[in-house]
Amino acid sequence: MTNPIATSQTILVVGGGISGMTAALEAAECGKQVILLEKSPTLGGRTSLLYRYFPKLCHPVCGLEINLRRLKGNRNVRVITLAEVSRISGARGNYTVSVKVSPRYINENCTACGDCAKAVSAEIPNPYNYGLDQTKVAYLPHDMAYPLRYVLDPSAIGTADADKARAACKYNAVDPGMKPETMELTAGAVIWATGWQPYDAAKIQPYGYDRFPNVITSLEFERMCDPHGPTGGKILRPSDNREAKNIAFIQCAGSRDENHLRHCSRICCMASLKQTQYVREACGEEGKSTVYYIDIRAIDRFEDFYQKVRKDPTVSFIKSKVARIAQESKSGDLILHGVDTEGYHRYANTHDLVVLAIGMAPSVHGADIPAEIIADSSGFLEPGSNIFGAGCASGPLDVNRSVQHATAAALRAIQVINKAAGEEASV
Repeated sequence: MTNPIATSQTILVVGGGISGMTAALEAAECGKQVILLEKSPTLGGRTSLLYRYFPKLCHPVCGLEINLRRLKGNRNVRVITLAEVSRISGARGNYTVSVKVSPRYINENCTACGDCAKAVSAEIPNPYNYGLDQTKVAYLPHDMAYPLRYVLDPSAIGTADADKARAACKYNAVDPGMKPETMELTAGAVIWATGWQPYDAAKIQPYGYDRFPNVITSLEFERMCDPHGPTGGKILRPSDNREAKNIAFIQCAGSRDENHLRHCSRICCMASLKQTQYVREACGEEGKSTVYYIDIRAIDRFEDFYQKVRKDPTVSFIKSKVARIAQESKSGDLILHGVDTEGYHRYANTHDLVVLAIGMAPSVHGADIPAEIIADSSGFLEPGSNIFGAGCASGPLDVNRSVQHATAAALRAIQVINKAAGEEASV
């Protein structure tokens, strides 16, 4: 597989979320050649799965649409999806990168008409709704997907569904014969924008995420509240599809804990404050949100939003680290046990649904990357690394700060490319 633009003057960006897109665009709009790799079928990362941003409660579609428009209009960026870096060798100014590209089984002829999805019958857990619902094995990840092409899940290959999808496509876009490919790229600078992954809530045993269906994560709740999500925006309990109106939000679920994640994940407090407003919108005055917290970290411009939520009569705050969760066998309701540290009294509070404000774990490793990458005690990239971290690869950040950090990473990469160009010119 050839790559016509990869040279020592190319900047390689690994990760196509909001940070990777930003870094790639900033470098490309400065005239640099950029390759943007993303391991999933579409760009956008976790930002594309948000229902709304905090604190303005606006929709991510706006920011993503602007970035996609910039991307489509810039010939300096080459986007490769379903691509993962398997090895990097060399040093600044001259990296050799091995990339594995997985088959999409649908080629560039795709017009996103959806005929292939109509033809197939098998379903898989929907990865873009965190498995809360099912999607066909031929699917478009979401409405903002880029590239705007369907994907045929590998589980369909060799089955009748693959043949049905191919027969239904009048553009000859379905190609079950696609094979994995390996690319060898050259780059002068590498930006690592691999984002973050949610901490495994099942490891927090006292909270029963793997035992109690009505204990969910903040990411799952975010998708549930989205009108385009698995429940059409209704807050429904997974156990019985009954509307939940009395909801507990548990902060620091896996964060600031030596047994799990040592660091503060930064976004969790604001995410839960935002989600209490989803409850108000969905349930009105009948909705009740209770936030169990150690500290509320709402700094700078977020303080006003925090104070607004504090004044909301449908939201209450209990300063406590919940000790454990039990489930009522008949109702499926959840009983939270702990001690309120303001007044120091024990509680056993009942809720319809529990939302764990899950921590941010790094997604840095997984490839054979050079030893000069320096990681901190939590596994995030430190500034001294020769490969530049961008956004949440460098530590927990919200969307706004991720964009700022990615812009800085792009500028550092441009400096490396310019220096290399100057050295070559002087030889």
